Amino acid sequence: MSAALLTETDSAAERVLRIFARFVAAGYVFYLGLLLPDIVRGAQVTAWWWTPIALIAVYGTGFALGIASFGGTERRLRLLAGAAAAGYLVAVLLWWPAWNGGQLAELRGMWFSQFNGLASLAAAASWRPRWAVAHLVVAAVVVQGINHLVRSGASDLLPEIAWSIGFCLLPVSAGIMAVRTGRILDETRAETYAAAAGAASARARTVERARFDALTHDGVMSTLLSAARQPMNRLLSTQAAITMAKLDTFRSGGDPATEFDVPGLVSHIRVAVNEVNDRVGVESVVAGDAEAARFPAAAARAVGVGMAEALRNSYRHAGPEAERWVVLHVAADGFRATVGDTGRGFEPAAVPANRLGIAVSIVRQMNELPGGTAVLETAPGAGTRVHLSWSRDA
Repeated sequence: MSAALLTETDSAAERVLRIFARFVAAGYVFYLGLLLPDIVRGAQVTAWWWTPIALIAVYGTGFALGIASFGGTERRLRLLAGAAAAGYLVAVLLWWPAWNGGQLAELRGMWFSQFNGLASLAAAASWRPRWAVAHLVVAAVVVQGINHLVRSGASDLLPEIAWSIGFCLLPVSAGIMAVRTGRILDETRAETYAAAAGAASARARTVERARFDALTHDGVMSTLLSAARQPMNRLLSTQAAITMAKLDTFRSGGDPATEFDVPGLVSHIRVAVNEVNDRVGVESVVAGDAEAARFPAAAARAVGVGMAEALRNSYRHAGPEAERWVVLHVAADGFRATVGDTGRGFEPAAVPANRLGIAVSIVRQMNELPGGTAVLETAPGAGTRVHLSWSRDA
């Protein structure tokens, strides 16, 4: 079906219903052309009024169903499908008082006996499964009973009823399952949307908690630790002022750290270093074109976390005599932080895969950051240098 006929706004159940409606209508068109001679002959054994009523009840409802499938609502389609199923039974039941006692020489019997399964398929699209199956059984019994009476030759009634039910049961059962599947798909889609909305809400709450935790860890705790370890100085005052400003922004509902300016970036890097050891100095080199630059908070935090982990590794493994330094280069198009020491160094290929400090907190975190890179320079006896950078154009 083309997109113009089955729009994206239709539910899965409605799409299945439209397909059934067109299939049933196409079947009625086919059988009308095929059975016109049989319709004329069948009129010989019934009263004059029955044939036009039967044609309207059977074919009229079927054609109306097909037309409605190109623009009707789901409710209208179900009503017309039910009307097509009921119209067939009405025509068949009215045959009895209209029968004049005559018989037909043809073995095929009455014309409506050729497509009783098509009417039951319309019932499957509209009614509950048990009623659709009941329609099939009733139609098969009544139609084959009529054929048994109207044929001039002998016929086996029970085998023909059984054959008619068995022949039509498979497509009707498939129709029932298709309609049920459409409804299940709609229910599943609704549940998925609800679950996605719930997950998004939970994610929003998690992100909000993470923002607050990051502010508490990176700002409040680090400022308090620095204040406890060293006397008041200009750096500590700047750090405390920035932290208080972030707290005020967070309390007012804003984002405390979507971007850093150059002083904020330098302060954040120094806070990350001081968290590990406040005796490690941070040399900052700011290019002249970077004074007005602003940098994503995610990049600054990722570099800060990587630097802190690199320093921790240095204190664990470089040796007690190693010297350590941190240099931050800031330019308009990005920044680079280098953590170095004069310690033992190591062979990177020999680091076990389960050592998460380098693999996760440094390398993977920076590689997952858009524009981020991590470069490790070390060798046994040659010290270690970790370069963490973020580029705006990467």
